[in-house]
Amino acid sequence: MLTAVVVPEQPRASAAPACRMLAADPGWYGDNRERIDAMMAELGTCGGAAEVATGAPLALFDWDNTVVKNDIGDATFFWMVRNGKLRAPADWAATSSYLTPAAAAALSRACTAGTPGQPLPTDTDVACADELVSVYGDAETTAKDPAFAGFDARRMEPAYAWAAQLLAGWPEPELAGFAEQARQENLAAPEGTEQKVGSTEQTGWVRYYPQMRDLIATLQANGFDVRIISASAEPVVRVWAADLGIPADKVMGVRTERDGDVVTSRLVPCGGSVSIPYIEGKRCRVNEEVFGISGPAAYDVAAPPRRAAFGAGDSDTDVSFLSDATALRLAINRNKTELMCRAYDDADGRWIVNPMFIEPEGQAEPYACATEGYVEPGGGDGPLRRADGSLVPDQADSVF
Repeated sequence: MLTAVVVPEQPRASAAPACRMLAADPGWYGDNRERIDAMMAELGTCGGAAEVATGAPLALFDWDNTVVKNDIGDATFFWMVRNGKLRAPADWAATSSYLTPAAAAALSRACTAGTPGQPLPTDTDVACADELVSVYGDAETTAKDPAFAGFDARRMEPAYAWAAQLLAGWPEPELAGFAEQARQENLAAPEGTEQKVGSTEQTGWVRYYPQMRDLIATLQANGFDVRIISASAEPVVRVWAADLGIPADKVMGVRTERDGDVVTSRLVPCGGSVSIPYIEGKRCRVNEEVFGISGPAAYDVAAPPRRAAFGAGDSDTDVSFLSDATALRLAINRNKTELMCRAYDDADGRWIVNPMFIEPEGQAEPYACATEGYVEPGGGDGPLRRADGSLVPDQADSVF
């Protein structure tokens, strides 16, 4: 007769710890957090490599009003004007090929105190400061003449480009120091602060969104290659992104050529033509820099293996790179028509919409997608269509 041998039960090996997930936070709308967590679990590798070149999924973030509340390009421009750090050009018309003769003349009349190559005294010269602020912020002179003309509105926002071009003459390390001073000042200012720039009142505070700080860190922990694609000046965005552990070589912004380490006003082209990271210009920069697609093809939608998995943005300038994302697309609702038409239409079920995490916008009127949902190259609005050519119907604003 066989005697049964009882083997003592062995303790089970503990399960491997789950990879980091997003923190519970009331700022996340509906099931957005759960959908992002599910995407990371499906596509990520806990503690895995975080480089596209070695197979990591790519996550792309716009910066201004997506990762932070308010605009760091504005914050730096206003700081430079208030502190007299913009250098006088020999010829205002040479600062931007899109600057109108009226704007160049207005700047020449207002900014007479500067010596070419030396800082303008905009900390004391109110007339010059006001003209700069008007051209940059309103795209018109203080006399209400148009400041910019002759650009493709799907590849260029000339005021954003001009803010980067006006940094010319400074070595990049000094610019980084200015950007850091502006960063500290805007983070320290109470929410709602306004600052005097020339004779005008301008927004004077910025905040990192805690939810986006957590999202970026969680994506990195899950093996995503996280990069920034912004229409602010690249040296400025690098300073702000460093606080989130995003290295300089993973920041894409408005880039100008260098003479040694000194910044010039010459824009670096993309896809063989002049553009900045703006609508199709953002797609071009990602395709060219991240995936090595050169020439005019960089403006085209790439094959899925050469596209981001995840994207986050808040404005029409982000619509192309967001539409290219293959897994999820997070639209922060700032009531921008083309973006919200795409997001609410949600033709393939991959869009998620979230209110702004600080001072969310109120509900917008229904978006006129079928007639005014598309930013035309000439700057006007036209009907928005899906990839198959069908018209996107008007959309109600339901997440705010």
